[in-house]
Amino acid sequence: MNTLHVPQVSRPRDPHIDGQGWLTSAKRLPSPNFEARPDSAVPTLIVVHNISLPPDDFTTNAIADFFLNQLDHDAHPYFDHLRGMRVSAHFVIRRDGTIEQFVSCDERAWHAGVSSFFGRERCNDFSIGIELEGSDRVPFEDAQYAALAALVRIVVKRYPIDAVAGHSDIAPGRKTDPGPHFEWPRLRHDSALPPSFFPFQSAN
Repeated sequence: MNTLHVPQVSRPRDPHIDGQGWLTSAKRLPSPNFEARPDSAVPTLIVVHNISLPPDDFTTNAIADFFLNQLDHDAHPYFDHLRGMRVSAHFVIRRDGTIEQFVSCDERAWHAGVSSFFGRERCNDFSIGIELEGSDRVPFEDAQYAALAALVRIVVKRYPIDAVAGHSDIAPGRKTDPGPHFEWPRLRHDSALPPSFFPFQSAN
């Protein structure tokens, strides 16, 4: 009797952080603005930001250019004060939910600046920075919330993350992002993380 041979179909693994700290499904845009984490520190904190360049303009690639040190500072008056600045984040989530990665999660990106998390300073040392393309003045898109929740779940699976905070939480008085339009309860629900992961947010 002939036996039907069914070929094995290889399926790609679900999106994950690979052995070098890169998200397999992200658009990879390696920034020169990073360094090793000190004393073999591992990320335990996720910091959520917002950014738009120029402010409230979501039609340009200026964020990527800025993180890659390729920004044309003469292209817009706002860019002039960014001359000489060296900034990066691990991830940027564009308005359509596309995820771009600029720095390996194993490395120290330059996103938080002067900051403190419950007395532990230099949050860049032990955090992963996620920038949402947006501003304090407009709501974020559904696609961004979906991408952010999925990304948070992936990062938590790979690293010993135990907290998620906004930039304004770790740099109060200096920073306001992700801003008043960011829906923390939505992220908490969609990421399925317990309330303890959101120490600055009400558990209700």
